[in-house]
Amino acid sequence: MGVWSFLRRKRSSRSRARRILISAATLCAATAACAEPSVFPTGTTIYDPARAFNSFVFFAGGDGVSRLIDLNGNVAHEWKFTGQPSVFIDPALNGGARGHVFVTLESEEGKGTDLVPGRVLTRIVKTVGEVDWDGATVWRFGPTAPGGRAQQHHDIARLPNGNTLVLSNIVYPLPGFAAPQVLDDLAYEVNPEGEIVWTWAASDHIDEIGFTPEELKLVKGSKNADYLHVNNLKPVGPNHWFDEGDERFAPENLIFDSRNANFIAIIDRKTRKIVWTLGPHFPPIAADGGGASRKLPRPIDQISGQHDAQIIPKGVPGAGNLLVFDNQGAAGYPSVATTLTGGSRVIEINPVTQQIVWQYSAADTGGAGWSFRSTHISNARRLPNGNTFIDEGQIGRFFQVTPSGEIVWEYVNPYPRRGKDAETGKATINYGVYRAQPVPYEWAPAGTSHGESAVVPPENTAYHLPVKEK
Repeated sequence: MGVWSFLRRKRSSRSRARRILISAATLCAATAACAEPSVFPTGTTIYDPARAFNSFVFFAGGDGVSRLIDLNGNVAHEWKFTGQPSVFIDPALNGGARGHVFVTLESEEGKGTDLVPGRVLTRIVKTVGEVDWDGATVWRFGPTAPGGRAQQHHDIARLPNGNTLVLSNIVYPLPGFAAPQVLDDLAYEVNPEGEIVWTWAASDHIDEIGFTPEELKLVKGSKNADYLHVNNLKPVGPNHWFDEGDERFAPENLIFDSRNANFIAIIDRKTRKIVWTLGPHFPPIAADGGGASRKLPRPIDQISGQHDAQIIPKGVPGAGNLLVFDNQGAAGYPSVATTLTGGSRVIEINPVTQQIVWQYSAADTGGAGWSFRSTHISNARRLPNGNTFIDEGQIGRFFQVTPSGEIVWEYVNPYPRRGKDAETGKATINYGVYRAQPVPYEWAPAGTSHGESAVVPPENTAYHLPVKEK
């Protein structure tokens, strides 16, 4: 195990101790609970139905199954497929069809990268598709892709016109790059027949991002084939900025982010040019003792290794602002300084003034700066009642926070990935979840059952496992 893998595992365990073994109200009340536990609860650990946004949640577990759960943790439905990610499709974009999801249909040995930048996967997505409630395939993409392989990764979305937006990779040599083979990021728009009708390649637009000549030299000189590691691609969607005349935010334009290069950008669908960026240059984070300033509003400071950038949709509190999970993971050309504590945060940004207008960090629930921390994967979504759904992906913890940062629902993934260490042969276990998605009740078929029973966490200092009497 490398040094960084070791530190991630150690810090992840500490975060789990803070997060799971101590209730939200007593998060850092007992330092003894900051040890590295091997036993902790899974499933729903906190639930206040009166203040949570009550819905389903959809995610792919480490066991290769995608599940729809209610907020009590009950499995409402499951599909024997996984995905990166598995995505529940909005019926409004799918002809009214409820209960359809995007999943991986076929994978195979090949070249790719893991969620941790630069780490090589042994399998890639050959075919991605849409399956119905019963698991029957109703759409697929792969055979018509270059080389007959979809190579989809990190994102997929149904578009209002019925086509599908697919984020893919392709491996080829690029002139001027040090790596002999570059893993380039591509966007495909694919029609219902599986045909590509629009394409965009990141490598064609490197000069539009705003790198200095020195930074661009570092980008092209990287030995990491996955030089950008784009992990997100979505339509901008209807928004008031466009309604007020700002063409950069046209609803059909696409927003994406680069984990490795620390920028978020919008692509003009008509010209294919990058017309808006956040990063790659940021002022340093101003520490306040907890890892970063919490003064609001304030100009955007250093984002690093971010995930799931999106424009908050119309009809939801914060509509038109940018929401992003700022991992504060190692990234940048050159690598940038991150928070003193290593903690992550979720931030809401006015995309025109580029000021932070809301954020969530560990300090908002009384925790140490490092106790909300996921240096890779993860996501966040604004909910209709103003709460924010967060997947702290590294440890597989999902939760909802109110605008003031109070946790009103929490769930820990009970479906880990089990394996074997290649060097020692010892059993391994990983609770991480790349992305989780809140799903309104009405997106599932009528009559799909769900519970809304309160779950009150115990006082952690008085909570002990029973001792087996002799």
